[in-house]
Amino acid sequence: MKKSTVFFTILCLGISSLSVQAQLTFPADGGNKKASVSERIGLTDVAIQYDRPAVKGRDGKIWGQLVHYGFKDLGFGTSKESPWRAGANENTTISFSTDVNVEGKSLAAGTYGLLMAVQENDVTVIFSKSTTSWGSYFYDPKEDVLRVMVKPLKNQPSVERLKYEFMNETDSSAVVALAWEKWVIPFTVSVNLLQTQLASLRNELRGEKGFRWDAYQQAAAYLADHKTNLDEGLRWADYSINGQFVGEKNFNTLNTKARILSLMNRTAEADALMKEALPLANMQETYQYGRQLIGQKKSKEALELFQGLAKKYPNVFMSNMGLMRGYSAVGDYKAATDWGKKALAQAPDDNNKANIERLLGQLAQGKDVN
Repeated sequence: MKKSTVFFTILCLGISSLSVQAQLTFPADGGNKKASVSERIGLTDVAIQYDRPAVKGRDGKIWGQLVHYGFKDLGFGTSKESPWRAGANENTTISFSTDVNVEGKSLAAGTYGLLMAVQENDVTVIFSKSTTSWGSYFYDPKEDVLRVMVKPLKNQPSVERLKYEFMNETDSSAVVALAWEKWVIPFTVSVNLLQTQLASLRNELRGEKGFRWDAYQQAAAYLADHKTNLDEGLRWADYSINGQFVGEKNFNTLNTKARILSLMNRTAEADALMKEALPLANMQETYQYGRQLIGQKKSKEALELFQGLAKKYPNVFMSNMGLMRGYSAVGDYKAATDWGKKALAQAPDDNNKANIERLLGQLAQGKDVN
């Protein structure tokens, strides 16, 4: 009997202890919804974590009232001059996987607390080292990493729950916009795409991809396409051909090295390399090289190449396409039209057929198709 009583007492104490420690999960206070949004700009991942308060019938009372203007003593915490937390509840945070520019000012890769000092006609967007605070009650300006000033857009379509979104995207930039009630607060994030791509290529070539010839060839071709860092590109191109256990002599590796040599005004070396490369090319590679020559304004050489392709692969779709482009490049639109019609009859699918019809329309108007 005593043992049963002792066991029951211990069990009750254990349950009591568990009930004190139990932390069940419930929605955020005030019905604010947790949210996240992210987007890749070039190779840079940008992610925002935030809470979404609602207007709840307070139209016209958000800006300057619920969201205080400027810096204010909130009556709690250590800060006597707090900006707005740019959301609800915990810190709104924004992270960047690489270095970026915000409104033209540099900001290192990392995660930052995102706050805003709102005024009627301008907003100071603040990026803080502090990422774990609750709201802005403990804001310290000494932790600011960057401040930028932007103009709010007013009288916009009404948004019930605060949201962040990416707008006006380009290959190297996007506008990050906070939208709530009838205001939108935008700031532009941009990246140096060339530099981030270069850093990524260098890093990847040090890993398992660095054991493949095509990785070095692709990296070298990127530098050739952008006409930059040609010495480095030449090293990569040469390694794609001659690298121990890695290199392979084929049309792509030789052509890429020749392109870089040509850009470095080493024309004789480039020409000699292409004489070695062309016999290794298949039909697709020869066709693409012909287009490359057209892009280099070497129209006569391109036509001769396409004529050679047609002798090697007579009366096939790609050969006829090449002749259409080659004759168009030298201004013989009649011959280009004749070969284009032959290619049209051989089009392998509807997309190719539609493209050739478009090109024939250009030729009919006396326009080069290249």
